[in-house]
Amino acid sequence: MGVERVSEPSPAWREAAGPSPRLRPQSLMLTVLGNYVLGRDIAVFSGSFIGLFGRLGVGEHAVRSTLTRMVSRDLLSRHRRGRRMYFGLTPRSEEILVDGERRVWRYGAVNTDWDGRWTVLAFSMPESWQRVRHDLRSRLTWAGFGSLGNGMWIAPSRVDIAPIVAGLGLNGHVKVFSATAEAPTDVAGMIRGAYDLDALAAGYRAFLDRWDRPGPIPEGPDDLARYLWMTTEWLQLVRTDPRLPVERLPGDWPAVRGQEVLMRLRTRYEDRARGLADQTIEFIPLSPPSASG
Repeated sequence: MGVERVSEPSPAWREAAGPSPRLRPQSLMLTVLGNYVLGRDIAVFSGSFIGLFGRLGVGEHAVRSTLTRMVSRDLLSRHRRGRRMYFGLTPRSEEILVDGERRVWRYGAVNTDWDGRWTVLAFSMPESWQRVRHDLRSRLTWAGFGSLGNGMWIAPSRVDIAPIVAGLGLNGHVKVFSATAEAPTDVAGMIRGAYDLDALAAGYRAFLDRWDRPGPIPEGPDDLARYLWMTTEWLQLVRTDPRLPVERLPGDWPAVRGQEVLMRLRTRYEDRARGLADQTIEFIPLSPPSASG
C-alpha cells in the first residue's frame, strides 16, 4: 500500500482561524488512533503519521518524539518489518480510546438526567507521594471530579472509583461515599468552588467562534485536517468537563450549542476525511495471539 506524500503546510492557516487551544501532538495522535486504528488490529507505518500530522503543520521531529514517548508510556507498541517501523495499540491505549469515543460521540455535552446524587471522595497520603497525588488528581479530573479542597473531591454522578485508583497503591488512603446535598449546603456555591465554570464556558465559546459558521477554517488544507483539529479540540474540552447537571448551569450554557455544531460538522467532514486517511495510511495487519499458545 502506497503512502501519499504530503508537503508540510505552514501553521499560518491555523493562526488565521483565530486563537486555538494548544493541540498537543499526543492529543492529535490519540484522535488519529481513535478514528483510524481502533478496532482494526493493525499497526501503522511511522511515515504515515508524519504525512497525517503534516496536514496540521506538525513537523517530523515532533511526530517521532511523540511516538517514542507513547511507546514508553505503554500507549503504543512497536512492530518492525525490515527497515520500517510500525506502531499499534496496546490494551491501555485501547481503553483510553474507547472511553474517549464514548465521551465525544455517545454522551451529551451536559447531564440532562441527573438523579441528585454526588460521589464524594476523600484522600489523605504522605507528602512524599507527590507523583501518586498528581496521578490521582489527573484521573479524578478526567472522571468528572472537582476539588473542594483538603483532599475532598465531588462528582455529579455515581462513579466507580475502583478503576480510577487501580495501580496507585491507595488502599487505606481513600474513602468514597454516594450522597445528596442537604440544607444548608449552598450547592451553587459548591459547584463554583469545585469547578471553573468560566474557563469551561470560555473554551466552548472559543470552539463556537471557530466552528459555528457556514465554512469553518477555509485556510485548512482539506477536510481531514479540519476533522482532526475539530475532534481533538472537542475532546480536550470534554476531557475537563464534568457534565454538570443542566439545571445547575446557566441557561445559555455554550456546550449545548457546541455539541450541535460538532455533530453537524461530523456529517460534513467524516466521509471525506476517512477517504483521505485511507490514502495516507500504510499499515500491516496484526495477528491475534495463538489460541494454542
